[in-house]
Amino acid sequence: MSNLLQEIEAQITGAKTTAQRHNVGVVRQIADGVAKIEGLSDCMANEMLDFGNGVTGLALNLEETEVGAVILGDYLAVREGQEVRTTGRLLQVPVGKALLGRVVNALGQPLDGKGPVDATDFYPVEKIAPGIIKRRPVSQPMQTGIMAVDAMIPIGRGQRELIIGDRATGKTTIGMDTMINNARINKAGAAAGEKDFRPLYSIYVAIGQKQSNIARVITDLEREGALEYTIVIAASASDSATNQFLVPFSGAAMGEWFMDNGMDALIIFDDLSKHAVAYRQVSLVLKRPSGREAYPGDVFYLHSRLLERATKLSDANGAGSLTALPIIETQEGDVSAYIPTNVISITDGQIYLQPELFAAGVRPAVNVGISVSRVGGNAQIKAMKEVAGSLRLDLAAFRELEAFAQLGTELDTSSQRQLDRGGRMVEMLKQGQYVPMDVIDQCISIFAGSKGILDTLPVNQVREFETALHEHLRTTGRGLREQLVQKRSFKGLEDQFLAALKAFRQNWKT
Repeated sequence: MSNLLQEIEAQITGAKTTAQRHNVGVVRQIADGVAKIEGLSDCMANEMLDFGNGVTGLALNLEETEVGAVILGDYLAVREGQEVRTTGRLLQVPVGKALLGRVVNALGQPLDGKGPVDATDFYPVEKIAPGIIKRRPVSQPMQTGIMAVDAMIPIGRGQRELIIGDRATGKTTIGMDTMINNARINKAGAAAGEKDFRPLYSIYVAIGQKQSNIARVITDLEREGALEYTIVIAASASDSATNQFLVPFSGAAMGEWFMDNGMDALIIFDDLSKHAVAYRQVSLVLKRPSGREAYPGDVFYLHSRLLERATKLSDANGAGSLTALPIIETQEGDVSAYIPTNVISITDGQIYLQPELFAAGVRPAVNVGISVSRVGGNAQIKAMKEVAGSLRLDLAAFRELEAFAQLGTELDTSSQRQLDRGGRMVEMLKQGQYVPMDVIDQCISIFAGSKGILDTLPVNQVREFETALHEHLRTTGRGLREQLVQKRSFKGLEDQFLAALKAFRQNWKT
C-alpha cells in the first residue's frame, strides 16, 4: 500500500513539475489582435508565447491575475479557451550582412520573394542602450551629399539628427540622398582600396507607409545602386498596429549588429509619428491608462529607449557606430506639438523643412534658422569648417535684408550687394532629387560663393556655372582639386583657388 501511495505522489509531483516547466495558460479573451491569458505565472515581459498552429504572441502587460499579449500574425486563428505556452525566449530577429539588399518584415521574414534570409545570428528586439562609459564623442563626418546639410547642419557618425516637417516637404528624400551618397562613397572607397576606409551600411525602416511609397523607395535605391548596402524593413499601413510598433526596434537590432562588430551603420525611421500612433492603438487595446492626446504615459520612453541605442562606441568597444535619422511629420508646421517636442528633446539636433520654401522652389527646403546640429563643426572636414561659417552668416544676413527690402525701402550699395550675394547663395544650395554632391565639390562651391565669384552672374545661371566649374576642376584643373582632396583644407591654397576661379569665370560662356 505504501509503495502504491509513493508511486502516486511521484506521478503527481512529476505532473506539477511538467506544468511548471511548460508554464501553460489559457486564453480568456481575444479581440483586436490582443489576447488576455490566465495562468502564465512565470511569464517575462516581451517573452514570446506559443499559441500553437504557428501563431506567436508577445507578452506586453504583466498583471496580477493575467497576461496581456499581442498576436504576431493571424489572430483570427486564436480561440478562447485554447492553451498558450511560454517559450523562455525574448522576441528576436535575424541580423548580419545576409540581410543587405533584402526587404523584410518586423520579424525579419523576407517580403521580396528572393528566398529565405541566410542569417546565422539573432539579436533581441529590445536591448538596453550602451552606457556612457562605452561611448565616445561624435567626431567622424557622415556625409549626406546635400550641401545645405553638410555645410550648416553637419551630421556625424553616431549622431541622432531629427528630420522634421509637414507632409510632402522632402523628408524621405533627405534620407534617400544620404543612403545613395554613402553607397557611392562605399563603392569609390572599395575601388580605391583605401586601407582605413570604413563603409557605411544603411537600414531604412518604413512605418505605416503606403505600400506604393515603400515600393518606390526600393526601386529608387535599386536604380541608384544603393540597395546592396541597405536593409529595408517594412510594416506598411495595411499591417497590424503591433507590427508597426515593433518594426523600428527590429531595425535598431539589425543596426546594432553592425555597431557591435566595429562597423558603421545608418538607420532611418520613416516615420516616428506613425509609430507613436501605432503604439497608442496597441496600448488602448491593452487597456493601459491614457494620457495627453490619448497617448500612453510612456510614449516619451518609447522613443528615448529606441534612439538611445544609436551612438558612437569607444575604441575599446570596437569603435562601431549607429547613426539615427528619425523622421517626424508635423501638422501645419507645429513643432511644439506633443510627439515633435518629445523627439526634439531626445535627438542631437533637427533639420526643419519648411513648406513655404518648398513651394517657392527652394529644395531641399531646409530652414537654416530653426535647424541645428548639436555636434557642429566636429563632424566636418577642415575645408568645410573654413568655408561654412561665412555661408551661415551670409544666409542669416540675407534673410533679414530680404524681409526689410520687401517693405519697399531703398537700400544702400553694401546692403544691395549683400542681398545679391545671398540670393545667389540660396540658388547655389538648391539641389535635385537623388543627386548627392561630393564633399570636396561642396567646399569649392561655397568657397566660390563666399569670395564673390558668383556675384556678377545672373541668378538663373548660378547652377549651370557651378556644374561647369566642377567639371573643369575634375578635368583641366584637376591638379589643384587633387591638392585639396589630399590636404582636406584650403590653408595655403586660397590664392591658387581664387586665381583659378576668377580665370574660369572670365572665360566661362553660358
